[in-house]
Amino acid sequence: MLLYQPESGYCYNSDSLFLYDFIDSFKPKGRVLDVGAGCGVVGLLVARGNTKVELEAVEKQEAFVHYATTNARVNKIEYKMNEGDFVELDESVKYDYIISNPPFYPEGVQKSEDEMLRNARYNVNLPLADFFKKVSRLLKPHSHFIFCYDPTAFGLICGELEKVKMRVVDVQFIHSKVDRTASLVMIHARNGSKSMMKVWPPFISFEGSEPSQKAKEIYKKAQTQSIKCQI
Repeated sequence: MLLYQPESGYCYNSDSLFLYDFIDSFKPKGRVLDVGAGCGVVGLLVARGNTKVELEAVEKQEAFVHYATTNARVNKIEYKMNEGDFVELDESVKYDYIISNPPFYPEGVQKSEDEMLRNARYNVNLPLADFFKKVSRLLKPHSHFIFCYDPTAFGLICGELEKVKMRVVDVQFIHSKVDRTASLVMIHARNGSKSMMKVWPPFISFEGSEPSQKAKEIYKKAQTQSIKCQI
């Protein structure tokens, strides 16, 4: 998949590719909304491999709207882009899946001076309570919410989801190396679910200085080619 990205500022990384693979394991179909689409990488990869997906996205940064819609056109994937803030999205349409690689760096972290980076990285731009409340209003009954986040916030995530009658049903922690603490958590939640949580085996992304076998398989499956440019 060919993906145009900004010359400077926020660019997708392995987090997006690992999230795509996690989402793909659930074989999504129906109406799918990618929240905070950026250049479109997660949603476009999901739609490419799942032909029964009707893909929409929401993105508030004008530059990324242009990159994402261009990437959809170049890769011949049908795409509806909603430009604006997710929490203000029209609630008349309901979705089977909501997916997201949201901004999750906490307020205490020193912020970049680059506006695009600030919007894409820091959770002050999409607080958990507002995020989950909106997701719960947009999902069809017993539907799916799949996203990644800072693993240190996992307890808070579970509590905030419970407030909007959603429950984590699948979770996987990603570690850069086998002896390191988790650097990312991937979460599958459902509304109205009474299922017990399934904790997946940890995903180790590096073996020594090389990507792990699983990471290599995901990169090969994604087959992304990035071009940094101004459009």
